[in-house]
Amino acid sequence: MAIIYLCILSFILQIIPGYFEALMLVPGQILSRPWTLITHMFLHVGFFHLFFNMLVLFFFGPELERRAGKSTFLKVYLVAGIVAALGYSLTSSPDAAVVGASGAIMGLFAAITVIAPEIRVYVYFIPMKIWHALILFVLIDFLYIGSNDMVAHTAHLSGILVGLFMGYRIRQSNMNDQWQEPYSYYER
Repeated sequence: MAIIYLCILSFILQIIPGYFEALMLVPGQILSRPWTLITHMFLHVGFFHLFFNMLVLFFFGPELERRAGKSTFLKVYLVAGIVAALGYSLTSSPDAAVVGASGAIMGLFAAITVIAPEIRVYVYFIPMKIWHALILFVLIDFLYIGSNDMVAHTAHLSGILVGLFMGYRIRQSNMNDQWQEPYSYYER
């Protein structure tokens, strides 16, 4: 919820002249403005951009946090968001600014998909397993790379790659923890 609150606060603060421009990511300016690798995740272009990103975060963030812990959840969010920014920067015009949490959120979505692939979700009111939804999102992003639809598809795909990797690591860690023998009272 803290990330949602930060994004809402940041959205309100965008009324301050220069706030948005100081925090958005511009690929050609990463070296002179490295903080934008993180700050871009807390900016949104309009109400619906904010609303839909926060809606997905609201439903899937707590699920990952419950299964992986707060610090791991935050690590997935930040690393996916930063890698999404770098992926976007490597594949876009140096002047094509980007904002939004979707790369980080797609990383969270991919991580929870690896950890719990049988979760059922609704995509456009159609029920499906979460891993089917992830495949659908990946296909859509691949189909629309290079289009002028104002969506950072390469950021989504980069975030997904991070989420898949980190989800696999979390799943392996959870499996190792399950194999640990609990402390026995008979060993005292």
